Amino acid sequence: MKNLKRTALLAAGATIVASTPRAVFASPRAEADNPVAMIAQINAAVEAMRAKHEEAIAGRLTQAEADALIAPINAEIDRLSAALTAAQLGGGAGDGLTPAARQHSQTFNTWFRRGDRAIDADMRALEVQAGLTTQSDPDGGYLVPVEMEQGIDRVMGAVSVFRQLARVVQISGDTYKKLVSMGGAGAGWVGEEDSRGETGTPTLREIAINTGELYANPATTQTLLDDARVDIAAWLADEVSIEFAEQESEAFITGSGIKKPRGLLNYDTVANASYAWGKIGFIKTGAAAAFATSNPADALIDLYYALKQGYRNGAAFLTSDPVMGEMRKWKDGEGNYLWMPPSATAEVATILGKPVYTDDFMDALGANKFPVAFGDFKRGYTIADRMGVRILRDPFTNKPFVHFYTTKRVGGGITNFEAIKLLKCAA
Repeated sequence: MKNLKRTALLAAGATIVASTPRAVFASPRAEADNPVAMIAQINAAVEAMRAKHEEAIAGRLTQAEADALIAPINAEIDRLSAALTAAQLGGGAGDGLTPAARQHSQTFNTWFRRGDRAIDADMRALEVQAGLTTQSDPDGGYLVPVEMEQGIDRVMGAVSVFRQLARVVQISGDTYKKLVSMGGAGAGWVGEEDSRGETGTPTLREIAINTGELYANPATTQTLLDDARVDIAAWLADEVSIEFAEQESEAFITGSGIKKPRGLLNYDTVANASYAWGKIGFIKTGAAAAFATSNPADALIDLYYALKQGYRNGAAFLTSDPVMGEMRKWKDGEGNYLWMPPSATAEVATILGKPVYTDDFMDALGANKFPVAFGDFKRGYTIADRMGVRILRDPFTNKPFVHFYTTKRVGGGITNFEAIKLLKCAA
């Protein structure tokens, strides 16, 4: 039994540390929300149990005496192991939060359900202690706990197609800035003893992405909030993420860049043969307001090869459902469909061997429209999320419902114009 206990503890990652047998019981019991302390006490108890067995083997104790001393140690190991397991399964620990962050989460949950004004002052102080803000009196409501914000981001990532494709960065200010090298560094060949003249200096350009405020205002009843079995974090993530995803998905594609992200289709474009930095290169479909009637897939092949090889490795197609319906009908010269269904549950359909995603905010077919984009969106487009989702609890505006006015700041824009190409409806 003793070997099984020790083996199990070692398999779980516990490290045996030197300790005297008396130390196991002399130290205070580990708190239920402190798994590190519990593991340390388990290690000490195992070491104490081993020491008693060694004394029995050496003859300093009879086996009966050793068993009598080991029994309470075994009981302590069982208690600590059960407490640690319960904590890791959600019994009050194992969430990776600091004590300050955990206290903020618990206080926030009470405020969320009951709206107790008596804890308002505590919320401000707890936000600072939990590292959610460096300000002592932030405006716009209270910052949600870390695990709740992560839940919102996780669900948004699953709902928003473009958020899945683009690069997402977390920032602490209102602007994300990035320097992009435009090339220009000179180089040359020389012999062993040849002189080396000065070479050109690379040109850098700064790209700045400003954030705008995104909001949602879900409502529920006080009865639902009073139900202790309701997972508030999951409920808020589901409600807010859907509204956030719908708002930001449109902005990532068509946004003006004023108080919102600048959309993929809201940049200057140029025929790819005349491509210049700061504009997106395009390929023509071959018809004024649709795909060409003859060999329509040729334009897609041209679009594919308009993208530099270095970007094609991680590239994908992005279009709308109606346009996707047209593209799925295309066949090659042997009658095989170009569109291929997913080969596994975790994968997506492909065209020309590249994933194809749909977002209904992409253009429909029409004169001078851009119905298809192709590129490495993680290298080409950046979404900047300002850390900190805020909530303002409003039980007064729409009685008997309680509204939760939820805001976050998000921006987006192209950070590499070479990495994305468009297909334009034009002859």
